[in-house]
Amino acid sequence: MNEREVYEFIDSAGRLGIVPGLDSIRELCERLGDPQRSLKFVHIAGTNGKGSVSAFISAALRAAGYRVGRYISPVIFEYREKIQVNDSYITKNALCRGMERIKEACGCMEASGHCHPTAFEIETALAFLYFQEKKCDIVVLETGMGGLTDATNIVENTLVAVLASISMDHMRFLGGSLEKIARQKAGIIKKGCHVVSLRQEPAAMQVIEERAAEAGCALTVADPALAVHIRYGLERQRFDYGGYKGLEITLAGRYQIDNGALALEALKALAEKGFPVREDRLRRGFLEAKWPGRFTVIGRKPYFLADGAHNEDAAKRLAESLQFYFANKRIVYIMGMFRDKEYEKVIALTHGLADQIITVAAPGNPRAMSSYELAQEVVRYHPGVTAADSLEEAVEAAYLMAEKEDVIVAFGSLSFLGRLMDIVAARGGK
Repeated sequence: MNEREVYEFIDSAGRLGIVPGLDSIRELCERLGDPQRSLKFVHIAGTNGKGSVSAFISAALRAAGYRVGRYISPVIFEYREKIQVNDSYITKNALCRGMERIKEACGCMEASGHCHPTAFEIETALAFLYFQEKKCDIVVLETGMGGLTDATNIVENTLVAVLASISMDHMRFLGGSLEKIARQKAGIIKKGCHVVSLRQEPAAMQVIEERAAEAGCALTVADPALAVHIRYGLERQRFDYGGYKGLEITLAGRYQIDNGALALEALKALAEKGFPVREDRLRRGFLEAKWPGRFTVIGRKPYFLADGAHNEDAAKRLAESLQFYFANKRIVYIMGMFRDKEYEKVIALTHGLADQIITVAAPGNPRAMSSYELAQEVVRYHPGVTAADSLEEAVEAAYLMAEKEDVIVAFGSLSFLGRLMDIVAARGGK
């Protein structure tokens, strides 16, 4: 297969949609020799914060000299970003070779009466194949949207199960209450692993405690309230937590202190499982950790930030960070949303901080609201709305609206942020 054929194959599988359950991924991986069985995992679930926690853990392990596989979704810059080893994307050659094997296995599955695997199942199997080929010491594995019936949950060798912030999202698939959603997320807990959770809302915390007890697992709770001597900043932040003094991170946003605390507790648990990280290497890893598109500064004079706030909890966090870092500043939004997300709640939680709002559509994505659809929703809350025909037009309009001392914030679906960041960079935004 060549690259074009790979993407055509994935696109065709993508039309199958989301099909929760493990039967198909089990069958596919078995036909591939069960590559996941030769690997060890840090498995991460949650509604918001998974990627940041994954970035901290992966960077610290990499700084300690381990060969680290990392599986993430969604991506911002390009397709191969989903599968990484020591911060390098899967090679084009490995992508094509792996997909050729998987396509053949999928064809055999269909011929024997099985359902064709979904795009996410195919990508997950490809990740396992690549991590096995690269002889990864450990894999930091993010779930897709759930946990219990998520394709990644086929793994058995989970050393540490990490639960990031859990809130309401994907209710159609995960359930309409926090308890039901938490039960799905906590499904990644396996017997013998160490469970590390952010301190959750009581309803979610109870579910996690019960599931850990059922599986006979040790449970550590990361409590952000124990982070002290915090110095916030857009370019660098510092905090003390759990015996570590003056830890520095470059990820902005007040909530990144929470994610850093959770990653620290996960690394402590991982050390007990045979993967210690010296303090100097941990510090280096935390400082080097990158996670673009999460309250990321992509331009200055005016400040231009990109953030993937696309659900209620993330919108709250974005609004809190904007109020904290940019009190009394004039703010211009560029907003793009999927129609199957909580766009009304996102608008309601964020509109009050904006002077002007520019709406966009994520290019080439059928789930995206058009800029005009979104503008019609926004105008119910805020009169200053402009619908842009393209991302280039939106960026141009934002720069015309904003003075050097103002702030531009692009947020919503992660699917348009990569292209938008390229546009800003081409203008010399930084």
